[in-house]
Amino acid sequence: MNKSRLEAFSDGVLAIIITIMVLELRIPEGHEWGDLKPLWPKFLAYAISFIYVGIYWNNHHHMMHTVRKVNGTILWANLHLLFWLSLFPFVSGWAGESHFAANPMTSYGFIALMCGAAYTLLVIAIVRADPQNNLLEQATGGASDRKGILSVAGYVIATVSPFFGQAGVILSGVLLIAVALMWLIPDKRIERILEQVEATKNQPNRRS
Repeated sequence: MNKSRLEAFSDGVLAIIITIMVLELRIPEGHEWGDLKPLWPKFLAYAISFIYVGIYWNNHHHMMHTVRKVNGTILWANLHLLFWLSLFPFVSGWAGESHFAANPMTSYGFIALMCGAAYTLLVIAIVRADPQNNLLEQATGGASDRKGILSVAGYVIATVSPFFGQAGVILSGVLLIAVALMWLIPDKRIERILEQVEATKNQPNRRS
């Protein structure tokens, strides 16, 4: 099956997610700079969530360049990822509204963890769908993906730590920001693999 509809649908859903999140930022009644001060928790939560959604869009865009064929399993795995991503506006708004209380932070960490797990399942589904999709496995490193392992560990700790008081809530926030910053650095692995394949195709045939 063709992948174009999957890409178009995913782009549309992610755009809607970002739109919903920004609508949570209510315009203040006053017109002074000080009137914006009460909004800082919501804006911070929105900024972090925007980065997360942007990272997933970026990685999803790169990943689709390695895909040659899709099947029903890939479509459902992609929907599974979009489901968890669609909950970012809810946990982002809750965290900001509560000034980053323990339960909202735990929920935020859990949603981030499930998004990471869903993305991994999508990668597995793509690799298993067809041998022509093996470029993705070469690029991500499979089970040896250190970046992915560190992210999961960070999400788990960020989900559990708020149960241990205010220090745990702070640790949760720091870890969520750290993981986002880690993925914010451009990941060139897929680009390098695609460039290598393109270079191989463009090499003139040599006679022995």
